[in-house]
Amino acid sequence: MKVLKFGGTSVGSTESIRCVKKIVEAIEEPVIVVVSALGGITDKLLKTSELASKGDPAYQQEFAEIVARHRNIIESVVPKAAQEKVENLVVETLDELENIFRGVFLIKDLSPKTSDTIVSYGERLSSLIIAHIIKDAKLYDSRQFIKTVKQFNKHIVDFEQTNQRVNETFQSLPQVALVPGFISSSCENDEVTNLGRGGSDYTAAILAAALNASILEIWTDVDGFMTADPRVIDSAYVIDRLSFTEAMELCHFGAKVIYPPTIYPVLRKNIPIRIRNTFNPEAPGTYISKESHADKQKSMIKGISSINDTCLITVQGLGMVGVIGVNRRIFKALAQNGISVFMVSQASSENNTTFAVKNEDAELAVRVLDDEFALERSQGEMNPTIAQKGLATVAIVGENMRHTPGVAGKLFGTLGSAGISVIACAQGASETNISFVIKLESLRKALNSIHDSFFLSEYKVLNLFLVGIGTVGSHLLEQIQRQQPELMKQNRLKINVVGISNSKRMLLNREGLDLTMCIKELKTEGTPSSPEALYDEIIRMNIFNSVFVDCTSSEKITALYEKLLDNNISVVAANKLAASSQQKIYQLLKDTARKRNVKYLFETNVGAGLPIINTMNNLINSGDHILRLEAVVSGTLNFIFNTVSEDISLSRAIRMAVDAGYAEPDPRTDLSGKDVIRKLVILAREAGYKIEQKEVKITSFIPEAYFNDTVEYFWKHIPELDAAFEEKRKKIAAENKRMRFVASMKEGACEVGLKEVDSHHPFYELEGSNNIIMISTERYHDYPMIIKGYGAGAAVTAAGVFADIISIANIR
Repeated sequence: MKVLKFGGTSVGSTESIRCVKKIVEAIEEPVIVVVSALGGITDKLLKTSELASKGDPAYQQEFAEIVARHRNIIESVVPKAAQEKVENLVVETLDELENIFRGVFLIKDLSPKTSDTIVSYGERLSSLIIAHIIKDAKLYDSRQFIKTVKQFNKHIVDFEQTNQRVNETFQSLPQVALVPGFISSSCENDEVTNLGRGGSDYTAAILAAALNASILEIWTDVDGFMTADPRVIDSAYVIDRLSFTEAMELCHFGAKVIYPPTIYPVLRKNIPIRIRNTFNPEAPGTYISKESHADKQKSMIKGISSINDTCLITVQGLGMVGVIGVNRRIFKALAQNGISVFMVSQASSENNTTFAVKNEDAELAVRVLDDEFALERSQGEMNPTIAQKGLATVAIVGENMRHTPGVAGKLFGTLGSAGISVIACAQGASETNISFVIKLESLRKALNSIHDSFFLSEYKVLNLFLVGIGTVGSHLLEQIQRQQPELMKQNRLKINVVGISNSKRMLLNREGLDLTMCIKELKTEGTPSSPEALYDEIIRMNIFNSVFVDCTSSEKITALYEKLLDNNISVVAANKLAASSQQKIYQLLKDTARKRNVKYLFETNVGAGLPIINTMNNLINSGDHILRLEAVVSGTLNFIFNTVSEDISLSRAIRMAVDAGYAEPDPRTDLSGKDVIRKLVILAREAGYKIEQKEVKITSFIPEAYFNDTVEYFWKHIPELDAAFEEKRKKIAAENKRMRFVASMKEGACEVGLKEVDSHHPFYELEGSNNIIMISTERYHDYPMIIKGYGAGAAVTAAGVFADIISIANIR
């Protein structure tokens, strides 16, 4: 027999309830299903109660929304044949609730007893509905068998009575027993009580322990316990196994996967817990059992947890030194007032005791302790109690910490390196938890620093798949090989090239390729390759921190980007076809990368190794707005215009550009302006504008006829333009001007073409194959930002690709 608990998010919508139905009905053995209130309803009930107690008629609108929410669920999920019956039962229950609210509104008073009764309706209503949705489900009332007694103003489970009643109630189990979680009743007078927020987990654990269930499954909206808060640390991952001790430590320190008291009942009976995701039932989740499953080969710690609602209370005074019973008085006074302490730290000198409580308990704690030690304070033996707010508590947890030297040293060394001061700390003799308190403002930094320090290997590894090993690709391999020792030494970063490919063959090795031999081995040991085959192999290898590097000009390779990104593989592209293609494709790639938290980088698409796109992104991310761009972004064309002279004709300059490696053997893509258009489209999009290539206005300096035939035809006939071009060059030179092929964008309107610039223009002195861009923004308006440097050549392009790769590692 299993016990399954489904939380508020699991029963919060029609879609999620259908998932619950599918999960439960797929189980063959008898099950007890414990459900919470519909997601958000408990908060709604509390809000409505508060409004009613203040005499605010707005409570009626809140109540109407509660009614509408439940009716919508009935209409959407309950089978048609049962809808009328269920609606009548729900309406009858809601009428009771409305009468209670009306009474609270009239007398403007809300007692704890009434509040407990009101919030119980959330689970009563949800269980009533869901019992008529799941096939063969029988509804039970947990108030009849979960019994509580009152201690320190809290409802505590009476296990003797509860276990007896649970066994009597479930002597004969139906296929599906449906039980409302959270709610209970008093042993003394049967009044409605509850087990606290998150108490549905506790209900399920009590039932599992009392009935000796084979397992307790907690179904929630996450895949299990995470190594850290994924909202803070992107690289946090699901922990597959935990011991009860580890789980309890993580729960108590802020991991809200399960309600902390849940563990105790099942721990005593050694009943395992599995955390499952209602919305991803195929995921294995986190398995919690008595065994520690310590693995010395893995990380010293299992997880990091935190409480950002922390106040440190310090009781201090020389009168404490050597006096027996001071701490007993402190914690007895706190307990009698229902104040929970979750961390304690004491100086060995005994002159102070510091402990952590929630902020909401701070004022009461100070008042209680000042009263307790009023005599000592009046005699000068004790100082006034101090409360320090604005703090956070962090705990690292793991059975592997036990008897392992250096864990605390590594922890505090990590925090010190990050510039984070520890205010208080504590470690139990079990060595499974080290807790410390820091300023709240340092919490995010601390969690990231610890996670990097404890969960990563000695080196942060990036695993590269390089496609295209021509001039740029081969230079990139040489640069990685040359820089690798320095990166490992200075940045603890290892670039692991696990695959290379050209248009015909691929060579893959999970452990990494020998960069001195891999190109030669590709020819002798490589296997047949195609874009589809390469993609399949990359996915099959499933290597962490994978980066796909495209140094080709293949459109078929760019077609892989979206699938790669969607599989959490970063893409670095020297290939500009994807980023300059249709706007919707460009946006899809950007959105997919963002959704999957990977990178799609293409800095070299525009200015080879120049940091143009990165600079623009920094401007925009810091709140600036790009108004205008003016650029020479074709190293090939700039080389040609700088080379043409009285002695060197246009056709010869083009041939020299090809020979120098600035242009391809077929230079027409550069000469037609198409390559510049692609670069301008990318720049405009990165500046925040939507633009297609066909929308760019172009003024070409070579007639269209020269581009419509073969490359042989082009080379044969291009000298026909030499004389006219030389005449134009002389005329411009006489006016002390020079020709530049300029790409410009003004508030989204784009054009490219040949322009004449005078000696005062920043483009006038542009030499060789250099590129230049002027960026005008709201901040850089009167004096535009200028970026200038080498804009062509395999070595600088490879260096730009390398820089993109390193940026993925997020090192400085």
